[in-house]
Amino acid sequence: MRTRRSVRTVRPARALAGLLLAAAVALTGCSAGGDSDGGSSKAQDKAAAVDEVGGSEADAAGETAADAKTGVGGTQSGAATGAGSAPQLPVNRVIRTATLTVQVGDVLKALDAARTAAENAGGYVGDETTTRDEDGADQTRVVLRVPVDKYDDVLTALQGTGKLLERTAKAQDVTDQVVDVDSRIASQRASVARIRALMDEATKLTDVVTLEGELSRREADLEALLARQASLKDRTGMATVTLTLSETPVERAAKDDDPGFLDALAGGWDALVTTLRWIAVAFGAVLPFAALALALLLVWLWLLRARRRRTRPAEPARD
Repeated sequence: MRTRRSVRTVRPARALAGLLLAAAVALTGCSAGGDSDGGSSKAQDKAAAVDEVGGSEADAAGETAADAKTGVGGTQSGAATGAGSAPQLPVNRVIRTATLTVQVGDVLKALDAARTAAENAGGYVGDETTTRDEDGADQTRVVLRVPVDKYDDVLTALQGTGKLLERTAKAQDVTDQVVDVDSRIASQRASVARIRALMDEATKLTDVVTLEGELSRREADLEALLARQASLKDRTGMATVTLTLSETPVERAAKDDDPGFLDALAGGWDALVTTLRWIAVAFGAVLPFAALALALLLVWLWLLRARRRRTRPAEPARD
């Protein structure tokens, strides 16, 4: 009886020990899997950090140029904020320029109107050149910078100042350039930050000198990109209008069409002065020849008189 009880008691204990052993093995396997996954992720992070320190600007520039050409430069930021968000296309950036030639009765008055139209639109007057021809007619060339949203209104106002002789308008789409420059600036700023972080960690003098030279070069590239960005922003935000104002000689044209007594008197006086001028010119041209002819005539008369004296017979002597 005792032997049977001991056998029955040992069998459940063995089964319980086997279950505990299996559970321990399973837990050990899960822990090992988790450790392996964590180690691989740490290795990937380290590799990414090494790639970031080493710099992959060429690849970033290529991706930026590709995004600028396809017009999806802002999709990376949208993917970072949340998966599944719709891509945001960049706003079109256009450089607008126009050239107008307008004939007006009063150049100064039309110029004041053009200045007022530009200032009311939020713009300003750039270069200005005013000339006057031989007939006394004024001509002005002025460059106006106006906001793009007021571009059409300003053109309409300028055309209404007089008779439109010529108009040329151009629009250049530089959206790709703006997106490309913005992306390059972001990459260059990150590159400068990496170099500064490496300088903080550098301990050797040679490393510090090398990193300072690299930092100066990258900062110069960043400043050039910022200057280009500012230029594109100014050219796309403000349109350029070149206006030429020429004066119409209305009063002189009316006098020429209906001449009066004073016009005839002035014309006769001009004709008399012109005739006298030509006579004086002719006299001045003939005067040297006349002086030479007079000198030759005097010499000839002197020789003739001397010859007569020689050929005259002698008078008979008187007692």
